[in-house]
Amino acid sequence: MQAVTNAKEMAEMDRLAIDFYGMPGIALMENAGRGTAAIILEMFSAASGKIAIFCGPGNNGGDGFVIARHLLNAGLEVCTYLVAKPEKISGDARINLDILQKMGHSVQTIAATTDLPAQRPDLVIDALLGTGVRGALRGLFASTVEHINRWDTAVLAVDLPTGIDADSGVAAGPAVRADVTATMALKKRGLLFSPGSDFAGEVVVVDIGMPTSVMEIQSPAVWELDESTIRSLLPHRSRDAHKNRCGTVAVIAGSVGFSGAAILASEAVLRSGAGLVYLCTPQSLNTIFETRLTEVITCPVDDAEQGFLHSSCFPEIRAQVEKQNAVALGPGLGQNAETGELVTQLFFSLSLPMVVDADGLNLAARHLRALIGYAGEMILTPHPGEFSRLIDKPVDEFLPARIDVVRRTAMEWKKTVVLKGGPTVIGAPDGRIFINPTGNPGMATAGSGDVLTGLLAGLLAQGLSAPDAACAGVYIHGLAGDIAAENKSEWGMIAGDILAAIPDSYKRLGGGRW
Repeated sequence: MQAVTNAKEMAEMDRLAIDFYGMPGIALMENAGRGTAAIILEMFSAASGKIAIFCGPGNNGGDGFVIARHLLNAGLEVCTYLVAKPEKISGDARINLDILQKMGHSVQTIAATTDLPAQRPDLVIDALLGTGVRGALRGLFASTVEHINRWDTAVLAVDLPTGIDADSGVAAGPAVRADVTATMALKKRGLLFSPGSDFAGEVVVVDIGMPTSVMEIQSPAVWELDESTIRSLLPHRSRDAHKNRCGTVAVIAGSVGFSGAAILASEAVLRSGAGLVYLCTPQSLNTIFETRLTEVITCPVDDAEQGFLHSSCFPEIRAQVEKQNAVALGPGLGQNAETGELVTQLFFSLSLPMVVDADGLNLAARHLRALIGYAGEMILTPHPGEFSRLIDKPVDEFLPARIDVVRRTAMEWKKTVVLKGGPTVIGAPDGRIFINPTGNPGMATAGSGDVLTGLLAGLLAQGLSAPDAACAGVYIHGLAGDIAAENKSEWGMIAGDILAAIPDSYKRLGGGRW
């Protein structure tokens, strides 16, 4: 896995590298500029044309000066623009500006919008502000960014597209739309979250020679999941395996009008590799499930023909659930008050590993003490609206700081929190945060979350810890969504396509063998 950092942590890494390890700052800048120039030469055929490099007053601009030097040395046509007064440039950036000018290269100062170049270049290098942005761009920087975007030409951003917040990915005002972002040492949080991820284009990490021990100062760390990590988490079967030893799951789901959620979750349990699934659902709906499900064991519970589960169902459900290895609670359960009482009873009486999703979360928000007090491992899988109800904060208030909010909630509640979105953020009770790189917008379709619920419960039943099951399940779910999009398109895919693609996800991760 690769660590992900924020602006404050990156600044501290730079300080430690310079002050503790004795690495000259100018060496880090040289490595950053040289590495970015190599990316430009490798990735952009437009580099053979006219290149415009826009530099700001800080170290991001200093990187731009180094890039200009290396591209000039490669024989390319480079125009360098400084969006600042030359006398304001200092430190390592000043040294590299002086070198560039001593080479005979004229750096043109942009002091007003009238100084902005009119001729459209073949490639733009954005070295204006990098991680130094807080709030909306104003004045000449805003005008320069808008001017760059109007050109509609190839763009590479240095470290971070100017105008994007390094921590949240928020664009409070104008921001550079890049095709590629060459980010230094580690990915920044803002490159992974929309709209920052949309403005960044393809993200390439530049090795600037930062000592590995410096890059490990983050604690607790934020990590981006990768294929090798997920492969290492997959459960293994012995040759004498049988269904009762491969994990058994109870799914508590379904109500009138929402039988599909229970069906998708139950089938996803089996697609996860679990051996058996028992669906506890209202008896009045059992004919639907018996007709539709061939591999799932249905456990109809007397609902007095009401079409939903309620507190009087508790003894019968508990007797069935206690025999299994894990439980999934919530898909299509409905939000009847009596169902909420049942959910509370289950929280207080069970200790099996549990996944809570959908209506289970909405009901739990009304009975938060019972949820937090659950004795076993638990994975919560809210989308932003459900999470808002759980923590009693507006979506717009917590979403820009989702990593910190998810971490705090997971640690305080001692639960694994999966905040679904693009991308999904996973918080472990010990403070670790994982960001999932798989998945696509086509997965924003009814039933997608139900498939994830069953997948997570199946992995829990096969012996994975809650954080490991969350990481593996979310990654596999997203990969299945990507495979479904390849076959159906993002517009045409439905939850059943994601479900059907889970075996192909496992195959890609393990070559068809566990």
